[in-house]
Amino acid sequence: IFWPVLNMVNASFVCLYLCIYSCITYSPLQFSDKCDEPLASPLSHTAFTSSSVFSNGYAPGYAKLNRRGGAGGWSPLDSDHYQWLQVDLGSRKQVRAIATQGRYSSSDWTTRYRLLYSDTGRNWKPYHQDGNIWAFSGNSNSESSVRHELQQGIVARFLRLIPLDWSEEGRIGLRIEVYGCSYWSDVINFDGQGVISYRFKVKKMKIIKDVIALRFKTSESEGVILHGEGQQGDYITLELRKAKLQLQINLGSNQYGSILGHTSVTTGSLLDDNHWHSVVIERYRRNVNFTLDRHTQHFRTNGEFDHLDLDYELSFGGMPYSGKPVGGGRKNFKGCMESINYNGDNITDLARRKKLDTSSFRNLSFSCVETHTFPVFFNASSFLQLPGRANHNVVSVGFQFRTWNPDGLLLFSNLDDGILEISLEEGKVIVHINVTTATKNYRVDLSSGSGLNDGQWHAIRLVVKENFAMLTINGEEASAVRSTSPLSITTGGTYHLGGKGYFLQTLYPPTQRTFQGCMQAILVDDQPADLHAVEKGTVGAFENISLDMCAIIDRCMPNHCEHGGGCRQTWDSFSCTCDGTGYTGATCHTSIYEPSCEAYKHLGRSSDTYWIDPDGSGPLSPFKVNCNMTEDNVWTTVMNNLPPRTLVTGSSREKRTVLQVNYSASIDQVSATITTSAEYCEQHIAYSCRTSRLLNTPDGTPYTWWVGRGSEKHFYWGGSGPGIQKCACGIDRNCTDPKYDCNCDADHKVWREDSGLLVYKDHLPVSQVAVGDTNRPGSEAKLTVGPLRCQGDNYWNAASFTTPSSYLHFATFQGETSADISFYFKTSAPYGVFLENLGNTDFIRLELKSPKVVSFSFDVGNGPVELSVHSATPLNDDQWHRVVAERNVKEAVLQLDQTYRVSRLAPAQGHTRLELFSQLYVGAAGGQRGFLGCIRGLRMNGITLDLEERAKVTPGVKPGCQGHCTSYGMYCRNGGKCVEKYNGYLCDCSKTAYDGPFCTKDVGGFFEAGTLIKYSLAPEPVSSSRDSRLQSHQLWPQEVNLTREELSLSFSTSNDYLALLLRHNGSLQVRYNLGGLREPFSIDVDQRNLANGQPHNINMSRVDRRITIQMDHYPPVSYTLPDASDTQLNLVKTLFLGKVYETGHVDPAVIERHNSPGFVGCLSRVWFNGVAPLKAALRSDRPLTPVSHQGKLLESNCGASPLTIPPMSAATDPWHLDNTDAEFPFNEERVIPDGVNRDSAIIGGIIAVVIFTILCTLVFLIRYMFRHKGTYHTNEAKGSAESAAESADTAIIGTDNPETIDESKKEWFI
Repeated sequence: IFWPVLNMVNASFVCLYLCIYSCITYSPLQFSDKCDEPLASPLSHTAFTSSSVFSNGYAPGYAKLNRRGGAGGWSPLDSDHYQWLQVDLGSRKQVRAIATQGRYSSSDWTTRYRLLYSDTGRNWKPYHQDGNIWAFSGNSNSESSVRHELQQGIVARFLRLIPLDWSEEGRIGLRIEVYGCSYWSDVINFDGQGVISYRFKVKKMKIIKDVIALRFKTSESEGVILHGEGQQGDYITLELRKAKLQLQINLGSNQYGSILGHTSVTTGSLLDDNHWHSVVIERYRRNVNFTLDRHTQHFRTNGEFDHLDLDYELSFGGMPYSGKPVGGGRKNFKGCMESINYNGDNITDLARRKKLDTSSFRNLSFSCVETHTFPVFFNASSFLQLPGRANHNVVSVGFQFRTWNPDGLLLFSNLDDGILEISLEEGKVIVHINVTTATKNYRVDLSSGSGLNDGQWHAIRLVVKENFAMLTINGEEASAVRSTSPLSITTGGTYHLGGKGYFLQTLYPPTQRTFQGCMQAILVDDQPADLHAVEKGTVGAFENISLDMCAIIDRCMPNHCEHGGGCRQTWDSFSCTCDGTGYTGATCHTSIYEPSCEAYKHLGRSSDTYWIDPDGSGPLSPFKVNCNMTEDNVWTTVMNNLPPRTLVTGSSREKRTVLQVNYSASIDQVSATITTSAEYCEQHIAYSCRTSRLLNTPDGTPYTWWVGRGSEKHFYWGGSGPGIQKCACGIDRNCTDPKYDCNCDADHKVWREDSGLLVYKDHLPVSQVAVGDTNRPGSEAKLTVGPLRCQGDNYWNAASFTTPSSYLHFATFQGETSADISFYFKTSAPYGVFLENLGNTDFIRLELKSPKVVSFSFDVGNGPVELSVHSATPLNDDQWHRVVAERNVKEAVLQLDQTYRVSRLAPAQGHTRLELFSQLYVGAAGGQRGFLGCIRGLRMNGITLDLEERAKVTPGVKPGCQGHCTSYGMYCRNGGKCVEKYNGYLCDCSKTAYDGPFCTKDVGGFFEAGTLIKYSLAPEPVSSSRDSRLQSHQLWPQEVNLTREELSLSFSTSNDYLALLLRHNGSLQVRYNLGGLREPFSIDVDQRNLANGQPHNINMSRVDRRITIQMDHYPPVSYTLPDASDTQLNLVKTLFLGKVYETGHVDPAVIERHNSPGFVGCLSRVWFNGVAPLKAALRSDRPLTPVSHQGKLLESNCGASPLTIPPMSAATDPWHLDNTDAEFPFNEERVIPDGVNRDSAIIGGIIAVVIFTILCTLVFLIRYMFRHKGTYHTNEAKGSAESAAESADTAIIGTDNPETIDESKKEWFI
């Protein structure tokens, strides 16, 4: 039986060593299943005592379970909080359970009580559970018994029950039984001088495994418990420091200091309470379990050595006299130890049989010598009144205290003519003395110490007499503070400690009112306070104090602040400081970073370096990666520190050169997060060689190999796969020498290279490369290991629940003290259970309770708790919503869509552990209303559940979920089209002037002198020898008449044209020639010199005769074509950028003045009525693009350059891409291949649109009949009205051509 029970998740290495090496773990405190004997019933009446007795028939001896003697049980004289019932078990016993009853056939019972225990009947310790002084629930009647199993088994001789609440109908009544078994152990008393030396059978021991177990108790805060050392610098030391237990171990350091093996781990606190504490140290090689009172820390020692090399002996109780000095003036242990075991040897038994050296002891005792302290415990409403000498001219008081609170009243006394106050303020001791006489007021203030609210015992000594006062802290002369100010005092004779009595009247009230903590060793007027007399009521007075007990609790031990968060505490609670940890929340549980690059893309982020935390609240810390957001995939890149083409020489098969590849994240982080969850990973590796072979060897073992995940060697190279000892050229059969499978294996004296991608992700990343053939003359190699690149993760892992009874089941959720759950959901159903996990009484559940309410309910043993968030809008809108729930020992939180949040503090005292045993059900379970819809990205305590894989084999549940564009299509900007994917979405930017994952990347080009781009808007007829399908994919009809357009720079038609000119003086001019005018209509847009090297934006649109132009951030300006001008731009044929190259009739002003050398500079974001000519030219490698260019055209990011002038606000900029209320909405019309057109921007205003269309039609007919300038046809997309009535998801899935436009309405250019 192993004690304490280890956390099996984190201690797997210990279990492995226990099984393989068959070592015996000794427990100083073992409970068997048979340890359940009744211990109180066999006792005599005299073994029961109490604070008082109501009458003879109610004596404590009658308080035995199910007995009816006397009056049927014990009842005290008064029913108040100062009563107690005590049992002497005769000797120390193991106690496993306790049961209570009320007094037989009466109205007297106890409904709530506390349990204290002790070895001596003094210095009581309250029973602790879940980090609190535990209050047991008692009885609700006089007959039924209520039994409680003790989670923390105790060993004690004396038990004391303190009633807290009792029957409202009667008074306190008790009958009890205690269950357990006998206990015996060898005890040794250490006097602070003696040391037990355990000498090894050989002088030097090389130890690979250790098991050390013991129990100790002491009232000292310092002392060495055990120590061993070796001449090579190895050592192990277990000691008390400031009442905390510290283990120091060193398995070896080298003389150069490059390997430092020193490791120090601290646990526990308040261990000087003179109560027993259990310690177990288990080590196998560098893995250590360090357990104190059932709380285990698992750690791995520093350095690279596995053995503990000790010389001659291991000492218990202090430092060996014969050993080398190990510094620091360490004290020997003073107190008691029992059940000392080292690797199976019972040290205490060997000492009793005089098999060990105990010569350093003056008087070796095998019984524990008890101390005679009498602590007093104060709460917020306590005080203790003690008598002193009256009418005396000297005050001399002293005491020890311990507390966590920075402020409190320690002592207050009314002097004959003033007051004396000793208080704690911000961790310092402050003394105020105020004396008022008929002639003068005397005041003395003293201050000493700092940080005295650390939970340690601190001693105060104050002496005040005529013209002198001195305050000393902890007996240290350096802390003494003196005052020689004029002063004359006369004592009042009464002292109040720990708080000011409510009945006390004074003219000078104290600065503090209460004190929470403990005091002991109280001296009043140089005399020890008789607290036994106070307890009996014969001396002094008190209220709400506990005598002979210090119930201080360290709420930061164990530390509930996770991920390295700092713990700060007061008497009642603790708080966590999470600064710099990367986590947030009441216990630093929740990561502030996203789990993956995919999640950052989901937030609309672009490619950059980000911190990610793939396991969320799990143990792995966040780390930096490069996120490359491409149009199709999101790539996560982890860099390494190996320089490209690292030179390797002097290696051989016998002595290989091993190159270590270190990453920006640890191998555990990379392996357990990125490569495990990624769909695909790759890593480039290259070996450049000259007279250096790579893989081929006579015996088959490669010269060079690489090490991947799991420290496994791999004998294949980039471009090949596992089990194939080849390079990429061997797979493709194109190696330099066909006899070999690698170029380098040909062993040529010229440089060759074998390179390729490693893509088997279970082997990645590469952590080492061992090179073994560069030691021959002229032999050398250069190695390159590229970064690890992965794409795809489980961010979109989703399942669709199609029936109310469908569910997925997983293993029991393990979230005892801290649990977090997060997921996305979308549904059209009004209610349903998201998930549920049950225990005996404990449970946890997340549920959509109504269309606007999400609830989070749980029970950890204190009764059900429910948190609900109320949304302002319905949640069954078939949109994605995010739910985050967290429960810890401090609070519970429920958050919806990062907008609605509700929290509730945990009770100050109660159960804190969530104990579940059933399977985790996602969807319907236990007769609950099942969830209908989709759940995505379900993470529980940092682990993403694989919903898709489980859904593949579960009826009623389908893997994946469609409809991502309904929620996330807004991230596709500038007219980009959201395209559904099985596990997400992507933005199609092909019909925009932008690129990038969200269509936000500017596409620009630099034009040199003579550079031009020609875009054919009316393509030439396709010859019959080509694929006939190309005819249906013309970008424009062959005859096009426009009444609206927008364009940049210049374009030409056979007669009509529109030109945008940058003149020689740097000003901007627009020229229209639509027919009907003798000269082209010219607009001088801006008279400034715009050829100033700064980026400028122009937006221009025309609707019939109205032309609107906006330059940079200036307000838009409207112009009107003359009445004589035509409004149709007929027979649109070609669009030119940079320069006009045309043989037909073109305006001479364009050709002669501005066409040579043409535009020189940068253009970006060029867009004309749904056509992006500049982008098409820069992407001309795509087939069938109707674009060509002359001269040198270079892609440039000039459009991304910041403006040197302040931009317009989005509210006033009608061309702002996010301004849906703009008068001229952009990117609503796009040209699509099939020639079907639709104006998606005309929404509402049906009557105005109809009238406008009729007028335009009349104008078109008149122009056609009298001018014969051509025709123009429009086609509306069919079925758009019907699809609008359907759901968003159905519309997306069912629309074949969702981007058809109406070219007759508008032409836009950006």
